[in-house]
Amino acid sequence: MKPIWILDDDKSIRWVFEKALARSDLAFKTFSSTADALDAMEKELPQVIVSDIRMPGGSGLDFLTEVKEKYPDIPVIIMTAYSDLESAVAAFQHGAFEYLAKPFDVDQAIDVIKRAVDETLRQDVESVPLEEAPEIIGQAPAMQEVFRAIGRLSRSHATVLINGESGSGKELVASALHRHSPRADNPFIAINTAAIPKDLLESELFGHERGAFTGAQAARRGRFEQADNGTLFLDEIGDMPADLQTRLLRVLSDGQFYRIGGHQPIKVNVRVIAATHQNLEERVKLGLFREDLFHRLNVIRLRLPALRERREDIPLLAKYFLQQSAINLGVDAKVLSPDALKYLSTVNWSGNVRQLENVCHWLMVMAPGQNIDVADLPPELKENAAKTISTNSWQEALAQEVADALNRGEQGISEGITKDFERVMIKKALQHTDGRRIEAATQLGMGRNTLTRKIQELGIEE
Repeated sequence: MKPIWILDDDKSIRWVFEKALARSDLAFKTFSSTADALDAMEKELPQVIVSDIRMPGGSGLDFLTEVKEKYPDIPVIIMTAYSDLESAVAAFQHGAFEYLAKPFDVDQAIDVIKRAVDETLRQDVESVPLEEAPEIIGQAPAMQEVFRAIGRLSRSHATVLINGESGSGKELVASALHRHSPRADNPFIAINTAAIPKDLLESELFGHERGAFTGAQAARRGRFEQADNGTLFLDEIGDMPADLQTRLLRVLSDGQFYRIGGHQPIKVNVRVIAATHQNLEERVKLGLFREDLFHRLNVIRLRLPALRERREDIPLLAKYFLQQSAINLGVDAKVLSPDALKYLSTVNWSGNVRQLENVCHWLMVMAPGQNIDVADLPPELKENAAKTISTNSWQEALAQEVADALNRGEQGISEGITKDFERVMIKKALQHTDGRRIEAATQLGMGRNTLTRKIQELGIEE
């Protein structure tokens, strides 16, 4: 491996790095000026550069710019005693891998250098082609069921109710139902009923006539009129106020309504797709949702799985979201390491696909290199995952393992998990008793012969 170059006019800083890099078995060279480093580049190139931002005879930022123009793949870490916003912004705008403010923790600095080294060693990683993604991404069995339902409904005008947690992609499914329906050439209108104040929601849905209320200076078509001959998607329908539930029921029943302040009925032909993260049956029992409206909406019901129920889709989704962020930012897409992908697959994702999308955008902006490792993930994501791991009981972990196996479509799940459970239990008991089988059998509550047989069957090595 090529050496790490340290550029700083402060001899004490160079000395600190020399000692720390030597302890880490990393080859290095030190320079007191950018001119010396540029001269040395005529003969050899470094693996990583760590440069001060202000030095006599040459600016670290000018040096960074020149290096990036000639050798864009060499990571440059900028350090400065002037911990101001302008320095940090300038460093990243010029292409710095990372920014270290003096005084810094030496071990932390070495960790940053090692991450930069890893970046260079993985630069031959297969580049990620920007692909045209399908309209909905999902290979998990649970998502395949959703795709089948969309296919079966492709020639239907039936009302559909979508159940799914917030952020799980309910609007995407509604849009797909519309695009693959006989109404595809007509409007798809979406409205989140929970996001609009009650006083405005009625006008938003049904429109109003001029002078119907203060501020109504002109007549306005509502969402139902806008969606005529097309599809109206009503998200978070469970939060709709009671009086509007009554009006919605009438529209679904006879296909006509009145604008606010209007006297002429308006007839529309609209397919309604509703969605909610709530249990509508429970809200009906509590008197919070009309039972007759529930039955009107619940003609065809689709359940959209949470992201934690389709963990095998996380790598595909993450790759897609990184690509989309790269396109929006006008940069190359970054690549998640196998360890980072494995970590993301263990996260609970309470915000579902929307949360994963936000994390991927954060990584495109904030991760220092093209290759993203676990250390680059947002701190709160790692903290929340650690809390989940520390607070979950073994029963919850087992329940998750069973759920994942079911979602993967595996067969004979009980036998496999039972063997794994017994194998772990027997191994721990034998470790505890230093291999004494009679004691282990007694503590486990089984006969010695039974224990011996299971050791053989499960292939346990003592």
